[in-house]
Amino acid sequence: MNISFHGAARVVTGSKHVIQLDNNKRILLDCGMFQGHPQEADRLNRDWGFDPSQIDYLVLSHAHIDHCGLIPKLVKDGYKGKIFCTPATLDMSKILLFDSARIQEGDAHFLNKRLARQNKALIESLYTEEDVEVALPHFVTVDYNKPFQIDENIELLFTDAGHIIGSAVVNLKLKRKDGSNTRLTFTGDVGRYGDDIINSPQKFPQADIIICESTYGDKLHEPSELSAKKLLDIIVDTCLKKRGTLIIPAFSVGRTQEIIYTLSRLQSDKLLPPLDFFIDSPLSLEATEVTKNHPECFNEHLKEFMKKDPTPFDFKNLHYIKDVEGSKELNDRETPCVIISASGMADAGRVKHHIAHNIGDSRNTILLVGYCEPNSLGGRLAAGIKDVTIFGEPFKVSAEIKQLHSFSAHGDYEDLCDFLACQDPKEVKKLFLVHGEYDVQQVFRSKLIKKGFAEIEIPQMHQQYSI
Repeated sequence: MNISFHGAARVVTGSKHVIQLDNNKRILLDCGMFQGHPQEADRLNRDWGFDPSQIDYLVLSHAHIDHCGLIPKLVKDGYKGKIFCTPATLDMSKILLFDSARIQEGDAHFLNKRLARQNKALIESLYTEEDVEVALPHFVTVDYNKPFQIDENIELLFTDAGHIIGSAVVNLKLKRKDGSNTRLTFTGDVGRYGDDIINSPQKFPQADIIICESTYGDKLHEPSELSAKKLLDIIVDTCLKKRGTLIIPAFSVGRTQEIIYTLSRLQSDKLLPPLDFFIDSPLSLEATEVTKNHPECFNEHLKEFMKKDPTPFDFKNLHYIKDVEGSKELNDRETPCVIISASGMADAGRVKHHIAHNIGDSRNTILLVGYCEPNSLGGRLAAGIKDVTIFGEPFKVSAEIKQLHSFSAHGDYEDLCDFLACQDPKEVKKLFLVHGEYDVQQVFRSKLIKKGFAEIEIPQMHQQYSI
């Protein structure tokens, strides 16, 4: 039995890990898209490192694009098996994958017009909306905490990862040729304890092999209760004092709903200024509707709030922008406002246009509310770079750049250590760190060694291990 790593290996995106059983059956854990520098990400997204037609099963931890975004291409390139996920993950994956296809096709069309003028080779999107339609019948849903027999050698159990609606820790019992079982757990992305909306990460069964995310393995987040106050301070400073526009790149799933809920609570407490707030993302509207449809994932805090406000994802002066014309009109506004738009790393979608139109004005603020891959536009802004390229055009960064990590849906190193505390380290034969930057992973590795985990590996891209 072996395992190979074809994404999220010493980087934070492109989650893809292949388990090959003793009988040569192959399980793919996640099928994520690489994000970051456009040319490098495009190259990585076209190079699997394995043959999709040789994969027998795909198990999906959750619906973020860096975990599910290449599923249509996988099917297009020959995958014929089933895709196992939770019901909420299926609902989220549908809207995210269609949106991803539209963004790719739109960006390709936009860039190809410029490339044609320069007599350069045109680009082709990774997949289309038609490819998404072909992929959807492959999905099979499995509820939390209900063992599911994939075949005679593979048993699957989903436990709650507490990251976004529907996110799951993948627990597998894998039968070996001698009849014994190997217990393998893939964490997917692990959330924070005490999230505003969803349940905290759940304890999971003892494992022999653990594949663990490590995004914030060297950091401690600010307490989440400070999020509302800090967000309010930034709104007041940008929109009331400087009379500017606040741009918030935010993932449509999870992050946007948390920001809306935070603003809703501020409104309920009569603290929110009388400004216009725009959610400029049809996907965010759809994701919010999916969130509403899965109250089984809500925690007790949200349920308690809903007793006095049954519409926690709406408030006065909140406007959802659906059409492109409405999005363009936002850039012609002369009055202060707040624009929340996808994507979270500012690397795709309408938010890139908003940043391009507002980045040159010192009255404006771009607020980053979660992890940004270093080569993404958000990552470069977070690093303090003063000259950036957007849609092939150069821009000076005059707008103020701020960050709020307290909105992150990823656990910090204390959350991750608490999550792993349900395990007996002596029984864990190997722990692999994925979904993190290498220097961060080395710091986290040292923390885990102190917790008693002895065999910790940090795989490189396409590296294979015997387990």
